[in-house]
Formats: sequence, structure tokens, C-alpha cells
Amino acid sequence: MRSQRRAVVARSSARLGLLMLGLLLLAALFADWLAPYPAMQVALENQLAAPSAEHWLGCDENGRDVLSLLLYGSRVSLLVGVCSMLISLLIGASLGAFAGFVGRWLDELVMRVIDVFFAFPGILLAILMVFLLRDAGVGSVILALSVSGWASYARLTRGEVLREREMEYVNAARLLGLSRLRIVFRHVMPNVMGPLLVQATFGVATAILAESTLSFLGLGPGLSPFWGMSWGALLDQGSQYFLLTPHLALAPGLLIMMTVLAINFVGDALRDDFDPFTAQER
Repeated sequence: MRSQRRAVVARSSARLGLLMLGLLLLAALFADWLAPYPAMQVALENQLAAPSAEHWLGCDENGRDVLSLLLYGSRVSLLVGVCSMLISLLIGASLGAFAGFVGRWLDELVMRVIDVFFAFPGILLAILMVFLLRDAGVGSVILALSVSGWASYARLTRGEVLREREMEYVNAARLLGLSRLRIVFRHVMPNVMGPLLVQATFGVATAILAESTLSFLGLGPGLSPFWGMSWGALLDQGSQYFLLTPHLALAPGLLIMMTVLAINFVGDALRDDFDPFTAQER
């Protein structure tokens, strides 16, 4: 009975999360039409204006409409979160699959490299990458987060492949003379995609938080007509005037929290679906 209630709550939370993410995706795709004002429009007479009928979330220190900046900024968060996750997944899953299936020296080499990456906090490694690239654009942030994020996917994939390579279907494929490359990507990897999909879902949320952190520290994408301003940069700007105009910091902060929460709702539901023990309880 308890497991059934838990399943109902998880399904409801997942639907809510998908709805929130769908709205966010629409906001990012149609920001040019939904935003009431252009992202670069400066009106000094509206400097630090409070929320009103003309500016629902007020204006920033340069008189720019905060709602418009948030709508454009959703493009940065979604692009960085999804792209950095895909690149990290591609690199980590490929290295982990070969390390787990081939074993021997390759496994030892990959695992030692993973240990080195796990020895450094991910956000500090991303900061170092941005400094080395000498660019705080969207592409540089994606690359920095990908370099610091692939290790978790590699370790997870290696563990799953080590379990799968002892299965009978792998031995049968070897007896048929199939190459290692075909066995790994045609037969083994489809059977480990469940845990990877769950990890990737949470990875998007982690990347959005990391991008917001970098932007809060002044290492994220700057203001542009297409991207607007990153949510983290808006949070940094609003924190400077928090006692005077708290809505400037509360609006982007709440949006970051709601986005990460929605992704976690979906990730929790996927984890329950791919967990055989949970499925058996149901």
C-alpha cells in the first residue's frame, strides 16, 4: 500500500515536472515573441523600478525589464544543461564501455584518470577551464562543464558493462565472431541505457546549477540580444540590491530552483521505473 502511494506521488510529480519543463522550453524557443521588451533595451528612467503593470517583475539597475531577461536567459540554461550533458554522456559512456568490456590495462588507465577527476571539485575544475580558455561564452561554459562532468558517466557505464559482459548473450556474440565494437554498441549498451538515462536527467540539473554558479561569479555568458542574461548573472546583480529591491534576486533564484526541482521530479520517476526492486514492490 505504501509503495502504491509512493508510485502515485512519483507519477504526479513527474507530470508536474514535465509540464514545468515544457513551459520553460516554450519560453526559450519563443522568447522573441513572449518577452514584452527586447533584452538589450535600456531605460534609465526605470532604474530599479518595482514590479508594476508595465514591468511585471520590475527592472534591473539599467532599466531593463527583468521578465524579458529571464525569458531570454532560459535559452542559456537549457542549452548549457542539455549540451554539456550530451557531451559528457558521449565521452563518459564510450570510455566506460570500452574500459569495462576490454578490461586489463585500458580499464586501469581509465579508472585512474577518473580518480584524478574525482579528486577535484567539479565546479573548481570548470572555473579553471574557463580561465584557461580565456572566454566566458556559452561554448566555453559547455566545454568546461563537459570536461568536469564526463567521469561520473564513465564510472557508471563501466560498472554496468562489467555486469553485462558476463551474460550469456555476450558469450554467444563472441562465439559468432562479432567484433568487440559491435558487441559493445549493438548489444551491451542498449541494456545499460536505463541507468544512464537517469544519470543524464540529473546531470542536466547539475549543469544548470553549475552554469548559474559560474555566471554568479562573473564567469558565465554576458548580455547579448539573443541570449539575454544568464539567470546566475541576474542573481548576482540582484544580490547587490537585495535590501532595496529583493525581487531582483528572488525572481531568478526561484526560477533556478523550480527548474532544477522539475528535472529532479522527472529523474526520480525514471529511477523508479528502471529500478527492478521498486517495480517488483509495485
